[in-house]
Amino acid sequence: MVPRADIMAMPEDLTLEQAVSLIQRDGHSRYPVYRESLDDIAGMVHIKDVFSAVGKPGPFDLKHLQRKPLFVVPSVPVLDLLLQMRQSRTHMALVVDEYGGIDGLVTIEDLVETIVGDISDEHDEDASPHMTERPDGTIELDARTPVETFEARLGQVLTDEERAADIDTVGGLVFTLAGRVPAKGELISHPSGLEFRVLEADPRRIRRLRVRRPGTEPHRAAAE
Repeated sequence: MVPRADIMAMPEDLTLEQAVSLIQRDGHSRYPVYRESLDDIAGMVHIKDVFSAVGKPGPFDLKHLQRKPLFVVPSVPVLDLLLQMRQSRTHMALVVDEYGGIDGLVTIEDLVETIVGDISDEHDEDASPHMTERPDGTIELDARTPVETFEARLGQVLTDEERAADIDTVGGLVFTLAGRVPAKGELISHPSGLEFRVLEADPRRIRRLRVRRPGTEPHRAAAE
């Protein structure tokens, strides 16, 4: 969770130039929008909506770009919050305290990292998880392997629906397919024909996977 003191938010009365400047300075993709103070949240805005207003005639009004915010209590379980975010199609939730004030902010990346471990992005130092092809044609990999890296190796895998859900890692894909954190040894199938064997996992996250492509020998026991 991002603590209240570190939340980057936009005042509702920002001009377009001020909004673009703030985005360029802070580098986030989504921002809460507030009225008088951070405890008075009006909504949230995605930077693509702000940039889409650049060059358009007429006055700029951040109110017209706002999306409905998601408010949650600090005690909500991780998997329940992830489900709420998927159902509301939002990647950000604001955590409120017992008095209704804003306590912090949670992103969908925070939740997925809780399940599958830290996710590296373009702002993190390069540390690409390892992918190893076995003699039987299966591939073993870290669950944190980015989907882009995985598809660069195997070709397009994600369905349109999965791509719209902004799944970032292979572990996140398997979690989405199962609807939960699968146990060690479980076999999860994908519509593409790929099969994912969970090699390492704990109650909170998937750690390592073995992938079988269509046409290769069926998976054997995970203890191999």
